[in-house]
Amino acid sequence: MQKSFYVLAVLALLWNIMGDAAYLMQVTMDLDALARTDPYQARLFAEMPVWVWSAYAVAVWVGTCAAVCLLLRRAIAVFLYAVSLAAVLIQFGYSFGATDLLAVKGVSAAIFPAVIILLTAAQMAYAQHLKKRSWLK
Repeated sequence: MQKSFYVLAVLALLWNIMGDAAYLMQVTMDLDALARTDPYQARLFAEMPVWVWSAYAVAVWVGTCAAVCLLLRRAIAVFLYAVSLAAVLIQFGYSFGATDLLAVKGVSAAIFPAVIILLTAAQMAYAQHLKKRSWLK
């Protein structure tokens, strides 16, 4: 096993843990306090359907499970990354397709979500590559 595998797997795990932290901060956020600084974002969070919050939860927690499985060299990481990616696409599909977020915040609001999508897809592709090389069991 190459040293680069461990570096990438640990980085993937850390990235996903940051997603978990972001989810926990957003789901427990005081919307009244947020409304004082960003009333539009507070309204978006307040109006976000439960199924979108659920997709967000699946995206981050399953992504973290995938990263742990990758680090443990388990082939199920590929499937878990696919589930996480699907959930990410559902979450951001709602955010950009069912709200006026881009009209209000501008195209720059899509930059970080695009990074999240690309990194999730890259992690899944890396896991697929490792599975094809029989590095994952």
